[in-house]
Amino acid sequence: MAVSDPRIALIGDYNAAVKAHQAIPRALALAGESLGHGCACEWLHTGTLREDPSEQLGQYDGIWCVPASPYVNTRGAIAAIRTARETGKPFLGTCGGFQHAMLEYAEAVWGVARAIHAELDPTADSPVIAPLECSLVEKDDEVRFAPGSRVGSLYGVPSAREEYHCRYGLSREYSARLASGPLRASAWDADRDVRAVELDGHPFFVATLFQPERSALSGRTHPLIRAFVDAARRSG
Repeated sequence: MAVSDPRIALIGDYNAAVKAHQAIPRALALAGESLGHGCACEWLHTGTLREDPSEQLGQYDGIWCVPASPYVNTRGAIAAIRTARETGKPFLGTCGGFQHAMLEYAEAVWGVARAIHAELDPTADSPVIAPLECSLVEKDDEVRFAPGSRVGSLYGVPSAREEYHCRYGLSREYSARLASGPLRASAWDADRDVRAVELDGHPFFVATLFQPERSALSGRTHPLIRAFVDAARRSG
């Protein structure tokens, strides 16, 4: 590995049977190759994360909070996301990573006293992360990008089809709060449910409810992952 090759921390509980987990190292390698360098990654099981993981994460150039939640240590995953958000370390969250990025932001910035994920507390009132009206397990769907958004500019097209494996998303009760920023919606589905967010003023902070990593299973370099790896390299 060359000195300039970025190191990515993969926050999540690795499971070889999870398709997204199979795809992520390939997606990072393809992104690195497209940029003319390598890309190293290391799985960090949430059970190993400290209450303040900033020292643990200091050796990495980027943080990716990966699919397949609930995690063993929900608070550890949220703390890792907070570290990325507050320190300016490039961050990508996909599927469960999107959900936990929203929980972190709701708690820390919106001041939601109990930012609840309905998968962990199905009877909770006003969960931040709620069941999707239509489950998106092993499905693909169109996502439409916000004009002028960072995510939209990376794709270079008004919309695209992406693959999903999730049953939960941002509650509409909370999605309206994204209009005031600095965390903003950058993609929606046809029903105007939020499918991606980005953080203004951050070197790279993007979370998607879909799984762009799956593109690697067909040998394609994904523009979001390429941009994430490039941001991580520049931050190193």
